[in-house]
Amino acid sequence: MPTRRDFLKQSSLLTAGFFINKEEWFAQPKKIGLQLYTLRSEMAKDPKGTLAKVAAQGYNTVETYGYGDGKWFGMNATELRSTLKSHGLSSPSGHTFPASIFLQSRWEEKWKPAVTDAKALGQEFIVIPWLEEEYRQADNYKKIAAALNKAGEIAKKTGLKLAYHNHDFELAPAGGTTGYDTLLKDTDPKLVFFEMDIYWVSKAGKDPLALFAKHPGRFAMWHVKDMDNTPKKFFTEVGNGVINYKKIFNYAKQSGMKYFFVEQDMCPGAPLDSTAKSIAYLKKNIIK
Repeated sequence: MPTRRDFLKQSSLLTAGFFINKEEWFAQPKKIGLQLYTLRSEMAKDPKGTLAKVAAQGYNTVETYGYGDGKWFGMNATELRSTLKSHGLSSPSGHTFPASIFLQSRWEEKWKPAVTDAKALGQEFIVIPWLEEEYRQADNYKKIAAALNKAGEIAKKTGLKLAYHNHDFELAPAGGTTGYDTLLKDTDPKLVFFEMDIYWVSKAGKDPLALFAKHPGRFAMWHVKDMDNTPKKFFTEVGNGVINYKKIFNYAKQSGMKYFFVEQDMCPGAPLDSTAKSIAYLKKNIIK
């Protein structure tokens, strides 16, 4: 069975026509983002103080999570946007509802206020981050894809873009295909973008570069996290694992990537120590 490393070696043949070097891509403004879920314990205790620490580490964008009742971390859009600005931060993207919302009747009643609030915060992307296990059937992926097109149209009218964030389960077989293939095939590229979690794609045994080549321009955002070199293939700091980010970042243009966010679902010690290690690696090796 081909290994992930074999896929990475082969991927240059698939993507050669789109290759650019990182100097070309990073001629654009250098934005280093952090998904705040990494610091969920810290954010729960002291959101404003934690955001100050994030900025001090060198991050300049953050991706939110935990939206509900018009607030994030106990702050409405105006207060959070002001807090971010005071630390030189912005939030171009936010995780909102699980995809199961689109299997409910009258989902638009929840969706429209969330779009309005995301716009007020200054976000560009509103993201579907998860699908609960009980809903991961082939028919549901088709229903979700159809609803994503409608939700993307609603977002577009407000000046936002909709994106779907993956884990590994979307890449598992479902009805003769995979949930991820269904979502990519059955959604309108002008209305539905994807936030590729590179760790989860790799953990599923798939090649991120092959997906970029097959669906160029669809992956407007990335989650950047590394995978350790153990049988467990657990989360680790960027640069501390086996995912070849130096190579993957060369294909940012082909993927359509506009923003990326460091994320580490679980950390071996203090999460702020892990986020510091990840950004130090990125600044030294990729974003120079």
